[in-house]
Amino acid sequence: MNINLRNIIKPYPSPIITGRGVDLDFPMLAGCLALLGLGLVMITSASSEVAAVQSGNTLYMMIRHLVYLVIGLGACIVTMMIPIATWQRLGWLMLIGAFGLLVMVIVPGIGREVNGSMRWIGFGAFNVQPSEIAKVFVVIYLAGYLVRRQKEVRESWMGFFKPFIVLLPMAGLLLMEPDFGATVVMMGAAAAMLFLGGVGLFRFTLMVVLAVAAVTILVQAQPYRMARLITFTDPWSDQFGSGYQLTQALIAFGRGEWLGVGLGNSVQKQFYLPEAHTDFVFSVLAEELGVVGSLCTVALFVFVCVRGMYIGLWAERAKQYFAAYVAYGLSFLWIGQFLINIGVNVGLLPTKGLTLPFLSYGGSSLVICCACLGLLLRIEWESRTHLGSEEMEFSESDFAEEPTHGR
Repeated sequence: MNINLRNIIKPYPSPIITGRGVDLDFPMLAGCLALLGLGLVMITSASSEVAAVQSGNTLYMMIRHLVYLVIGLGACIVTMMIPIATWQRLGWLMLIGAFGLLVMVIVPGIGREVNGSMRWIGFGAFNVQPSEIAKVFVVIYLAGYLVRRQKEVRESWMGFFKPFIVLLPMAGLLLMEPDFGATVVMMGAAAAMLFLGGVGLFRFTLMVVLAVAAVTILVQAQPYRMARLITFTDPWSDQFGSGYQLTQALIAFGRGEWLGVGLGNSVQKQFYLPEAHTDFVFSVLAEELGVVGSLCTVALFVFVCVRGMYIGLWAERAKQYFAAYVAYGLSFLWIGQFLINIGVNVGLLPTKGLTLPFLSYGGSSLVICCACLGLLLRIEWESRTHLGSEEMEFSESDFAEEPTHGR
């Protein structure tokens, strides 16, 4: 038997392995790299005081964030090299893995409690947040379901309700941590995917009504959630109690004015604003870079999210429906986290522990965001080159000429 070793070890073509060299969606890549670079700068600034007290090194948080960033970029490269058909085939395994991780995190002795919540699994000096992984796995599973059951989803109630047999138990596990913010983002992305998958307007409206009712019940069921809801409407009524974090964030926005106080000159990061380098890094950014810097950051987020939606649209036009639904779902995850985090920072929403994609300090969030970027870049490349199946036979001649990008 004549076995060609080169064909065995040769990887599948990918945006970074072609006859033309690197073939990426550079606008999307540039937007995300800009956010990652800005995030590294702001983490360095916002965490300096906390890091100096906790470790004696003002750059401690920055170094850890840089390590996460390198791991994240590695994850981005790996996901770019995996054909989308492989993700579609592994959808069920990912769903089982997501349930396994969410069960593990609430098991005493395995889950690690931080600030009263069991949201992390500890691995030595590092913590992994399973909810970040689970949200992406749910998107991949649901995209596969929408492709397999497209007609059933569009025409019958059963096709509409079946995904919730999976989604509701997963939401219950997230609420047991508790992680209300992740639950809202995951269910919101799932609802948007179902709508784009062709669910009728009446069924979609009913789903929205039921979701609003469920959120209302969940808020009223826990006193601390109700207290947050009441406080955020008038944080100054208890500015040294339940409204302390929000009032300090608003002070940061006020101090920033139009052009900011200058990079590194924030006062609020000096132990006035809790979680200044994680959930409230945007407030420190607003203080140091002002309204102009804040709006430029928002514009970058809008560009990246809209670009992600367009990648889904291009995949749909190329009749790669699974890839399209994955792109839509990942974009909605980013949009949900972005809107909630910014809304919390400016006082439009109750305080929630939800990171800002690409910017906030946190290994799990950063690595998963980079992996999602790799998936989107892969989807864009496959839809543009029409190489959406790993069963296709590839040769160098497939990549010999530069195609017209047109985007």
